[in-house]
Amino acid sequence: MGASLSNTAENGTATGRTGLGDIPESCVACVFMYLTPPEICNLARLNRAFRGAASSDAVWESKLPSNYHHMLDLLPPWRYEGFSKKNIFALLSRPLSFDDDNKEVWLDRVSGRICMSISSKAMSITSSEDRRHWNWFATDESRFQIVAYCQQVWWFEVSGTVKFPFPPDVYTLTFRIHIGKFLKRLGRRVSNFEHTHGWDLGPVRYELSTSDGQCVVSECRLHDIEQDDAKGTIKRGCWIEYKVGEFIVSRSNPVTEVRFSMKQIDCTHSKGGLCLDSVSIIPSNLKRRRTG
Repeated sequence: MGASLSNTAENGTATGRTGLGDIPESCVACVFMYLTPPEICNLARLNRAFRGAASSDAVWESKLPSNYHHMLDLLPPWRYEGFSKKNIFALLSRPLSFDDDNKEVWLDRVSGRICMSISSKAMSITSSEDRRHWNWFATDESRFQIVAYCQQVWWFEVSGTVKFPFPPDVYTLTFRIHIGKFLKRLGRRVSNFEHTHGWDLGPVRYELSTSDGQCVVSECRLHDIEQDDAKGTIKRGCWIEYKVGEFIVSRSNPVTEVRFSMKQIDCTHSKGGLCLDSVSIIPSNLKRRRTG
C-alpha cells in the first residue's frame, strides 16, 4: 500500500491520472502553514513537491514565534549563519542556556511556542550557604543535573526572577519539588524521608508577579499535594509540579520581568526534607495537554 501511494504521489502524470505530484509546490506550502512541524516532516516524504514545500522559508517562518531573533541573540552568530528557517526552528527547539547556564529556553517542537526552565541555582535561597540547612547534590533527574536539598530550616524562603521578551501568550509558572531525598542503591531508586518534617504544620505561600502589575498568591500544605485527587494515588517519593498561577503577555516589548517565590516563614517549628529542582514557565494550554 505504501508503494502504491508513493507511485501515485510521484508518477500520477506519467500514468495519465492526476496524483499528488501534480499539486503545485506553492499550494502545498499554503496547506503546510496550517500543519504542525511533525506533520510537515512526515508529509515531506511523499514526493518532490512536498519536500520542496517542507523546506520553504515561508512555511517555517510561520512556525517561529514573532520574536525568535531574541533567542538567536543567546547564541554566537556562527551557530546559525546561513541557516534556513527550517534549520533555525530545529536549532531553537533544543534548550538554549543563558545566565551562567542556570536558565534554559526552547521552542516546543509541535506548537513552536516558547518554554523556559529556571534552575534552583539561579534562585535566592535563605541560608543556602549553611550546609547544616541546605546542600546540593548531582542527579540526572534534573535537566540542570543538580538540585537543592533542604535539610532543616526554621525560615524557608526561595525567590527568583527572570527577564525575557516572552511572545504574547498565557503562561503557567510551576515549582518542581520532591518530598524527601532520593538516591540509587544497587541500581534501584530509593526515597529517604528521614529528615522530612514540619510541612504538615503550616501552609507554604507561593507568589507570582510581573512587571506590568499582575499578581498571584496561593497557599498549600506540601503534604496535601502528594495526594493525586484524579487517581487517588500517593505521589510521595515522586517529583511534583506545583502550579503557582498564570500570567498574560500582551506584547513582547518591553521585556517582561517575572518574579516568583515560595515561603514558609512560621518560625514556631522547623521543617526539612525537601528537594527543589526548578521553576518552569510554559504556555498554559500546552501545559494542560501534557498533564491531561
